Amino acid sequence: MFNTAIKAENLSKAYQLGEIGTGTLSRDLERWYARIRGKENPFSLIGQTNYTISASSERIWSLKDVNFEIEQGEAIGIIGSNGAGKSTLLKVLSRVTSPTSGCITGKGRIASLLEVGTGFHPELTGRENVYLNGAILGMRKKEIASKFDEIVNFAGVERYVDTPVKRYSSGMYVRLAFAVAAHLESEILIVDEVLAVGDAEFQQKCLGKMGEVSKGEGRTVLFVSHNMAAIKNLCTKSMLLVNGILTNFTDTETVVQDYMSNNDSPSHYTNFSLIKRVNKEYGIELWFKSCTLNSTTIQQQVCFGEKLSFNISIGSSQKFLGLNIGLRIEDDMGNAITGPRSMDQNVSFEIEKELSLTIDFDKFMLTPGTYYVTLTCLYKGICLDQVEKCSKFIVRQEPVQHTKPYSGAWGKVISEPKWKL
Repeated sequence: MFNTAIKAENLSKAYQLGEIGTGTLSRDLERWYARIRGKENPFSLIGQTNYTISASSERIWSLKDVNFEIEQGEAIGIIGSNGAGKSTLLKVLSRVTSPTSGCITGKGRIASLLEVGTGFHPELTGRENVYLNGAILGMRKKEIASKFDEIVNFAGVERYVDTPVKRYSSGMYVRLAFAVAAHLESEILIVDEVLAVGDAEFQQKCLGKMGEVSKGEGRTVLFVSHNMAAIKNLCTKSMLLVNGILTNFTDTETVVQDYMSNNDSPSHYTNFSLIKRVNKEYGIELWFKSCTLNSTTIQQQVCFGEKLSFNISIGSSQKFLGLNIGLRIEDDMGNAITGPRSMDQNVSFEIEKELSLTIDFDKFMLTPGTYYVTLTCLYKGICLDQVEKCSKFIVRQEPVQHTKPYSGAWGKVISEPKWKL
């Protein structure tokens, strides 16, 4: 226990579904009286649906009996799908919210970056917020002053340091907030996936700083991200959360493979109706039905340098003219390799009930590995349907001799596609 930085024992957090109180008894009574008369809730926001308390209201467990122990100086990744409980766990660790049951103990001061602008007062300047955050961590003014120039230089906001942060862009907010959290003297650094707001260069700078904080300064780092490459690069160990339950906590490579395999059920690729859309309005008027890879070898596998061809089937409840189809290919770390759209080549499609089309790539020069396809359909700039990672294929070792495979994450690695019915 001497070197343990964080320990959780039977940690659980529940939230109650249904309506919450207005804050005062008199207003609660007014709302209740309006409800029994069949009137609108007098305290609902403009445009808000007037929901009533249901007799079937129940608790939702964001975390359930989570147990783990983290040693001082470790960099731990936290992995899981949306709604798995990652952010809730960080909020409990940061003492933003209290657990419903169980306990958690930490050793040392905690600096957390949970969302854009966490801990910043919008009316104060960047300079004043740096001192405010340091004071919250229990640092003396002299200690903060010694780190101030380093923080501002890292964030790159020298010109705006005496401007109220309410006038900062979201990227400037994140840069300064991360710089403050990383440079002030805290024993534990907690970072949620807010770094996605920053540009690619700053993300790499942050990852390097977190690695320095963990390995060089012996501070504990907890990092939530959907970028598996970043998790692998920074964290030696990771934990996998599934529906609020800690299912795996071991070396990062094993946990990432576990996470990826859980998202690869065969039914996910054969029945698109099982794929949960990120927007409830997607797939209503028009929907993707299937996406299969044509290959001269094994099904859903292709050799390096071989012609790549996808067959796509779409259904529709009405007639659409001028559809723009997009196809994005990602590697197993979530890095986008290419994302051609039919409109980029002045190609559009029309559909009444059914549409089948083929997308051909004459050249395919990706490093052997696993890749995923995301499909998008736009009509007059509006997304009608998008299915993420709806098809998976494997690139096998290249049969072509004396040709070096492409190993980078970005770039034009595939020839211009040919769209045809």
